[in-house]
Amino acid sequence: MTNFLRIKLSGAVLLAASAVLTAQQPAPPATSQQPTSVELRLTGESGTPPRLAVPDLLALSSDRETQEAARAISQVLWDDLNFEREFALIPRDTYKSIPAAASIEAVPFDRWRELGADGVIIGTVQKTDAGIRIEMRLYNVRARQSAFGREYTGSAANPRIYAHTMADELHDSQRQMRGVARTKLTFISDRNKEAVLATVEKRDVKEVFIADYDGANQRRVTINRTMNLTPSWSPDGRSIAYTSYRTGVQDILISNIFAGTMESPTKGVGQNWLPVFSPDGTRIAFVSTRDGNSELYVMNRDGSNIMRLTNNPAIDSTPTWSPTGTQIAFTSDRRGLNQPQIFVVNADGTGLRQISFESYADRPTWSPAPYNEIAFAARTGPGFDIKILGIASGETRQITFGEGSNESPAWSPNGRHLAFMSTRAGRSQVFTVDRDGRNLRQVTRDGNNTMPHWSQ
Repeated sequence: MTNFLRIKLSGAVLLAASAVLTAQQPAPPATSQQPTSVELRLTGESGTPPRLAVPDLLALSSDRETQEAARAISQVLWDDLNFEREFALIPRDTYKSIPAAASIEAVPFDRWRELGADGVIIGTVQKTDAGIRIEMRLYNVRARQSAFGREYTGSAANPRIYAHTMADELHDSQRQMRGVARTKLTFISDRNKEAVLATVEKRDVKEVFIADYDGANQRRVTINRTMNLTPSWSPDGRSIAYTSYRTGVQDILISNIFAGTMESPTKGVGQNWLPVFSPDGTRIAFVSTRDGNSELYVMNRDGSNIMRLTNNPAIDSTPTWSPTGTQIAFTSDRRGLNQPQIFVVNADGTGLRQISFESYADRPTWSPAPYNEIAFAARTGPGFDIKILGIASGETRQITFGEGSNESPAWSPNGRHLAFMSTRAGRSQVFTVDRDGRNLRQVTRDGNNTMPHWSQ
């Protein structure tokens, strides 16, 4: 049985966002046709995750570009699938002795069964006039039949995007879950070691960067030679809002990555910082001193319809939206004693209540559906650790334990992972970890990197 869906990935899809804000059109969605037959779900034995093998894709063309693309796609696909822990990935070095399939249909099922594989991904890469053509199939080893298949065509400039697309579609089809292989991180970095312009004091520039979820393709977004902080993705992944000192005081800017344009929604009124988009992208919650004290506000994306949410002599900061966009969690020291806690307020300013009771809590981030949790940084000694608070249960669990200081958590769009900053490697670096505290991975290594945010 053959099951495959033909997908064309355009050149725009295959290009990562520009390092600087060059004029670039947003990527159009991939076009597709319906599968030729019903897709089958791969299962493991006795309720265990399916054991999966991902050998090198077969290069049908002898040129170097095609050969390298085949190897890169295979490794990145293995890594993407392994990241979500929905499959038991068989290490690639254990099946080097199994001969490559002569074609996408000629699969040595007996050899793969001896290895204990429930499924094997077989694929081909072929050079075309427009770039490359890739065919991929997931085979059920026990049933000796195709369970899932796709075909992709497009540019050979970035073979990783094919692997990311395959991984997300396999997770959707086989595990009924959303993967994060095509998502991106934004963060702040001082890696360029440039001095801030127009200041007497020597300080390193902090610019906004983006990267693939796994840390590949790290690229600079801002080039204003000043302090830029707290970046936040728009839900459509086209824009990043952040705090910038470009005018000498902190204010909110929005960089539209594909369009190469910049917006200043607050129009320079007061000092404004910590912007975060609402789940539908139409509003921005932020902190401002426009009325004298540090308070929470909400405005439309274009800066209109500004509404003040809090009114307290203490400092209110670090807003984060609930998945429904009806509530906002934030940090406030209104209880005094230098012990800030996390509070929740309705998006219209009503219903204020305290939800954390730590010695010190900061930087809350609300998980996407179906989870209803808030991750935050809690002081646990000389530094901070990441904790997760269940909104319904009120119970808190800790997922980092005193190795360095761990701060600024940010949820992945499927709620299964967190990005955060940690000093455990010496300098400040971005790491990712699963919501159960497992699968810790370092994402950045160059310079100091802080304040991550995960695209939706």
